[in-house]
Amino acid sequence: MRLRPTARGWTLAAAGVAAVQFGVVLGSVDLVRIGTLALLLVVAAAIGVFVFDPGRGRHRLGVTRSTTPNPVHASSEAQIEVVIAATDPAARVRLAGLKFAEQAATELSGGRPLRARVARAPRRVTVTYAVQAARRGRWPLGPLVVTRSDPFGVVRASATLGEQAEVSVWPTVVPLPTPADVLVGEPDRVALGARTPSTDDASLRDYREGDDLRRVHWGSSARRGALMVRSDERAGMRPVSVLLGLPARASTLEWSISLAASMALAMLEGGHPVRLVGGLRSEPETGPYPLAFVHSRSGPGARAAVLDRTIDLQAPRTNVQGEVDLVAAAHLLHTTDAAGEIVLAVLGPLGASARAALAHVADDAQAWAVVRADTPAHAAEADETIRALRRAGWRACRVTPDEPIVDCWLRLLGSAS
Repeated sequence: MRLRPTARGWTLAAAGVAAVQFGVVLGSVDLVRIGTLALLLVVAAAIGVFVFDPGRGRHRLGVTRSTTPNPVHASSEAQIEVVIAATDPAARVRLAGLKFAEQAATELSGGRPLRARVARAPRRVTVTYAVQAARRGRWPLGPLVVTRSDPFGVVRASATLGEQAEVSVWPTVVPLPTPADVLVGEPDRVALGARTPSTDDASLRDYREGDDLRRVHWGSSARRGALMVRSDERAGMRPVSVLLGLPARASTLEWSISLAASMALAMLEGGHPVRLVGGLRSEPETGPYPLAFVHSRSGPGARAAVLDRTIDLQAPRTNVQGEVDLVAAAHLLHTTDAAGEIVLAVLGPLGASARAALAHVADDAQAWAVVRADTPAHAAEADETIRALRRAGWRACRVTPDEPIVDCWLRLLGSAS
């Protein structure tokens, strides 16, 4: 807690000291008493404000903070509600007369003071305000700063209440069409239903008379000694891996993440199991999280699981480091059975080693890529990367970070013709 006299308090204390000094010099007992009384008033006010500190002791105030929605998409607004509650009569006394101010990261406040509405009730105060999420990431909110003064206005104290909260910000995403006849033809899908096992054994159930034999999971049936079938009607949908190569340029980073996230969500809503591969160097290459597929049958949590994967993505220090991470992500795809998988890649211009690593991805998977030309000077390098990928069996097209994401997606789908 920070305790300090107000302008009135400083004036009263100075007057008290002067009165005591003049009283001693002049031998006036009354003047000494007046000066002493003024000083005691300032000291008593300070003690009273300290004793009724709202953040200390058994009678401290409780603070709860809620954010709706949380996480929130970048460039979207979230509503914050802070409730300060008194749990007993003594705490209620501390609640009276408090002034409130909230702290927020610049990415949430825009560097401007937050405008809040304050609603007071006998045992609680509710502070509500809106924040604008400017950028993807995790940004701190709070703690609440409260200011209290004594009844005479000679001492003011400020303290913090509650814990610091966090607002998670997802990237901006764009709805994308998913024409099944381009990515996965209907005859191919039927064949996949006959030979591709479900990516999640939890979707299996016992065989019942009349079940389609193409949905039998032969591996699990052999292990359990009884026929098991996939209960998910979309179990034959091809799994999709979105391979993300992060650029070192901050101006291009958010656009690339938004494109990759939009692709992943479009395929998820189309019924495909989806995973986002690449970008988090701190994770072990064989860890379960980057390999796990997210299924649309998981409900609303599936969309959140995909977007949560993007919150902590950071730009590599250099383009060379970015290519090293991309090669590691490409090798990660080989650690799983990728037969029949669809790989959607968001890439920049690549060197020879990265092109060679990605060439093998198309051996077992249907591979699609958008290749960024970050600047006009990178156009030739992007075209060379596209030619190398196409020779390896990829479908690829060139994009620029300043164009609409939907246009990039439609151009990629058009590269199949």
